[in-house]
Amino acid sequence: DDGGGMDPEGVRQCMSLGFSTKKSKTTIGQYGNGFKTSTMRLGADAIVFTRAIRGSNVTLSVGLLSYTFLRRTMKDDIVVPVLDFQIQDDHIVPLVYGSQGDWDSSLKIILDWSPFSSMGELLQQFKDIESHGTKVVIYDLWMNDDGLLELDFDDDDEDILLRDQAKATAGTTKIQKEIIEQHISHRLRFSLRAYTSILYLKKYANFQIILRGKVVEHINIAHDLKFKKIFTYKPQVTHDSQVVSVKVDVGFAKEAPVLGIFGMNVYHKNRLIMPFWKVLQEGSSRGRSVVGVLEANFIEPAHDKQDFERTPLFIRLETKLRQIIIEYWKNNCHLIGYQPMNPQLKTQYKAAKGSGGPGHQFQQKSSTAQRIGAHSSSTAQRIGAHSSNLLPETYDDAAVFGLRTNGAGSGLQFSGQAQENSTNSASLEEDLVNIASDAELDPNFIEKLSDENISLFTRREELKQRDTQLKQTILELEHELEETKRKCSQLSTELQVRKSQQQLPYM
Repeated sequence: DDGGGMDPEGVRQCMSLGFSTKKSKTTIGQYGNGFKTSTMRLGADAIVFTRAIRGSNVTLSVGLLSYTFLRRTMKDDIVVPVLDFQIQDDHIVPLVYGSQGDWDSSLKIILDWSPFSSMGELLQQFKDIESHGTKVVIYDLWMNDDGLLELDFDDDDEDILLRDQAKATAGTTKIQKEIIEQHISHRLRFSLRAYTSILYLKKYANFQIILRGKVVEHINIAHDLKFKKIFTYKPQVTHDSQVVSVKVDVGFAKEAPVLGIFGMNVYHKNRLIMPFWKVLQEGSSRGRSVVGVLEANFIEPAHDKQDFERTPLFIRLETKLRQIIIEYWKNNCHLIGYQPMNPQLKTQYKAAKGSGGPGHQFQQKSSTAQRIGAHSSSTAQRIGAHSSNLLPETYDDAAVFGLRTNGAGSGLQFSGQAQENSTNSASLEEDLVNIASDAELDPNFIEKLSDENISLFTRREELKQRDTQLKQTILELEHELEETKRKCSQLSTELQVRKSQQQLPYM
């Protein structure tokens, strides 16, 4: 990181557990554990080199956070040795804040438990930091059950992969697997480049991420959506707070309907927290290929930044997003080949179908024909030969849907099974009517269900708190029992000593 670097006080704060000065509502860090937990998740040990300029003072600091050192020396407390230097007359000289003995002790620990065996090797690491910045070296990386590194550096020269996740692909044919493997929703599970490409909602102008020598290209998921709509959600945060307005971008994935991925991408203060969050049940056809993007700054993320705290406010957001997806699907599913679920659109669709073709009025209101028309007929036949259910582990779509190209009378039929014959239209419409009736939920019922969820959530939190108190009571009683046993053992020993003294003959 070629930023401003950290001065001696800053590096100690960074490497101290639970220390954080970030109380602003606009910052990402808050709890003061991110550096420690992230580095320790990747490897057992980490060493930090940082150089800073504060006024006319130029300082260099080296800090070691070593699980191996703490474990093998059986330390009761977390010891983080730090060395400080300063530039005087173009020379690097030690900067001693405590005693010289403490400085020498820190140097010995760092040289004994880091990849660097001399102070000269340590100072050599500052060469590529230039005038200011920070370098973090993580070593003793964790291994999986097979004795291989969890991180794979060999399969892709421009990426770092999670070894055990990279092979988890799905799909019934080679082409389907290729489509899934290339999609960002699948690659972010194991690819550091894919994950960091969508890590920020808005691209920063003052920094970039370089992974293995190549810049990570920023991707905004909302820019790739087809038939995008913008919904506005105004959550009731508190009675005395300002009105919060959240913009929710919703549309179909560009691979729709072939790729059945769906979900909401929720950001917090520009940072991705929940990618492709499935707010709908996975067994329903509603919401297929619908993807959304929003920035929810009004709720608090969990400590690991991979989820949100399960508050009533979060539950209301989940309910609202579910409604948004259902509404969008109902009004726009025909644009990707499903029969319309909106009664008005369905009437128009049936009228067009009865006239012996796609119908000019319906085609003018939908850009489906133009989108599909961009593909050649051979490509359409190739895709049509595959099942519409491309993600069986995340989506069980038994619904059958029809899709027409913009060719004169040419039809492309999709079904749960690959068939060349046309699907019976009566059973097709019956299936979709059932789905449509499921989609039209009573708003009062939804609100009542939300209130019940909130009540259950509150009850669960009370039970969890009671469970915690009971566990604490058990621990205290166990400690008291051990203390009583220890005292009984001492009394028994004293009693034996006294008995032996009474039985000794007089000298």
